[in-house]
Amino acid sequence: MTPFNPLLKACRRLFVKDLEVMASIGIHDFELATPQRLLIDVDLYVDLKSTSPSSDDIRQVVDYDFIRHVVLSRIAKGHIHLQETLCDELASELLANPQVLAVQLSTRKPDVYPDCAAVGVEIFRART
Repeated sequence: MTPFNPLLKACRRLFVKDLEVMASIGIHDFELATPQRLLIDVDLYVDLKSTSPSSDDIRQVVDYDFIRHVVLSRIAKGHIHLQETLCDELASELLANPQVLAVQLSTRKPDVYPDCAAVGVEIFRART
């Protein structure tokens, strides 16, 4: 669920759900030894006026490839201890795009504990 923010009234929401990556993430010995599955959800909120294409042209909108590129580039840089750190870094990079007004992002590790579906972190950040 998206937190209410008046900024979001005139926005388009773009999303990537369940982006699965193999990531070197965690603080436990078993997490340091080998990459593990990480699932990432990203919701971007972009200004409706500036991203409503006047023609059917990808250059007039924010492309989903941008979201995937930001995530995959960060994962490729190497080990991350905390999901909180990863979420903060991804949100900052996504918000660096001037068309992005807000981001909601979550990461979850589905294979850490046998007695739950996943453990994760979620954040929401908006431009001030």
